[in-house]
Amino acid sequence: MTGFFGALAEAWDELRVHKLRVLLALIGVAVAVCAITTITAAGDMLRQVSAEANERWSGRPATLSVSAYPTGQEIPGVEEYVAAYEDITARYEVEYSSMVMWSETTFRFPGGTMPTQTNAVSADWATMHRFVVDGGRWFTESDADNLSPALVVNQAFLDALGQRIEDHPTITIGGENPVEATVIGSYANTWPGEPPAAYMLVESKLRWSTPESLMNTGPPSLELWVPTDTVDALTDAVRRDLSGAIAGAQVDVSRMDSPDMNMIDGATKWVILGVSAVALLLGGLGLVNIALVTVRYRIREIGIRRSFGASSGRVFFSVLMESVVATVVAGVVGVSLAIVILHNVPLDTMMGSPVQDRPGFPVSAAVTGMVAAVSVGALAGLIPALVAVRVKVIDAIRY
Repeated sequence: MTGFFGALAEAWDELRVHKLRVLLALIGVAVAVCAITTITAAGDMLRQVSAEANERWSGRPATLSVSAYPTGQEIPGVEEYVAAYEDITARYEVEYSSMVMWSETTFRFPGGTMPTQTNAVSADWATMHRFVVDGGRWFTESDADNLSPALVVNQAFLDALGQRIEDHPTITIGGENPVEATVIGSYANTWPGEPPAAYMLVESKLRWSTPESLMNTGPPSLELWVPTDTVDALTDAVRRDLSGAIAGAQVDVSRMDSPDMNMIDGATKWVILGVSAVALLLGGLGLVNIALVTVRYRIREIGIRRSFGASSGRVFFSVLMESVVATVVAGVVGVSLAIVILHNVPLDTMMGSPVQDRPGFPVSAAVTGMVAAVSVGALAGLIPALVAVRVKVIDAIRY
């Protein structure tokens, strides 16, 4: 250990002597380490953005879509579907589930009556799909008991209504059973020019709609958020149980989210690491050139050390450690810069989608940066160390 720490101290002293020569090379290595660390960490952020965007459309892993279509002459009533879905959810102790009913609802806007696309869901649906409101709030379980149905609408709905969410607007739902609904939340339009759309609770939809109107757009479906390790077993069990509960129905149970996202993430990670490795190797070329020049200027010094008994291994290790110590310092600087950049630059917003579960700075990215810095330092110091060892003592002293 004495020889090891002695070599470290000697390498540090040599760096201080030749700091002007090494400085430019270290700047390049530090920038390269900062790049590889930032890109690796940003890759984690990009994968999180992609995963959350996918989950907003298709649900979190693993979300099952359950539907049952009647195939016989007798069509089951909506109450039969509700009872069967509630029994499935309770039997398998599913923590997050939601019935889904798409339909067109007639709303009486100030400019006239307008059929509006309405999605009736449960309160858990927002958690399952990472749905976030811009103003107001999402549904709670207590909203199911309101005599006035609660609505969460898009911005186009508010514009057609001519009010803001802060005004606590109300609107009349027309049809056979007119009812006054209350807007409790709003969200941004999904695309430019999107028409008015709204969400409401399934319980409210069932309360004021007639059974006939509920089945006009097809039977309701069910979404279940289940553990990924039990998804195959639950798929078969739910299909079997629902086929028995709703006689004559064709039951379809499929996974909504994409299980292939991990494969895409893996490919993206390797591409990012490949580009970063090339950037780091280019940054290390300058250090190799500086180290070779420095060794040629120190040939006489190396010869004198060898004449006083320094072994070839000691000389090799000392010259090698000069590059390693230098790149370790550059690596610490590069990783520190990467941490500062990622904590102050909103990469998720720049990527086009705010992240709900923003990942912290990954330790793996810092480790990758430091390992890369040490590796490029060892490679950059290997050639100069070999040159120093091959110098003959008498020729070095005469040099």
